[in-house]
Amino acid sequence: MKKIDIYTDGACSGNPGPGGWGVLLRYKGQEKELSGGEIMTTNNRMELTAVIEALKTLKEACHIHLYTDSQYVIKGFNEWLPGWIERGWKNSSKKDVSNVDLWKQLLELTKIHQIKWIWVKGHAGHVENERVDALARQYINQSGMV
Repeated sequence: MKKIDIYTDGACSGNPGPGGWGVLLRYKGQEKELSGGEIMTTNNRMELTAVIEALKTLKEACHIHLYTDSQYVIKGFNEWLPGWIERGWKNSSKKDVSNVDLWKQLLELTKIHQIKWIWVKGHAGHVENERVDALARQYINQSGMV
């Protein structure tokens, strides 16, 4: 099974507002960058989208170290998701889970992979996290969304 490092980040100018996401995939010393965004979105949607878009690029099952500064993504996947599914995609307050469309996509995409979720502190000098943050923000700025 291939071992891949994935770094992801999402950004928003306003929340909601124009948003971008950035991804860095690293395999055996080779790197690939991805980025994209939406005109009106939230930071959490961009964080999730970054992970989804990264996983969509993989053509086979992989052992992944996935680095993100998003507690929402890590806690959502590792802690909250089982309860949401058990309650029919309702949160503990019995309200609809936010971003359920993206959570369902992420759940489907993760089924074939072995993923170790690793939280990194954002905006703290972590080289790859700063790089994917710059990709996300660059997308917002270059696309003329702000």
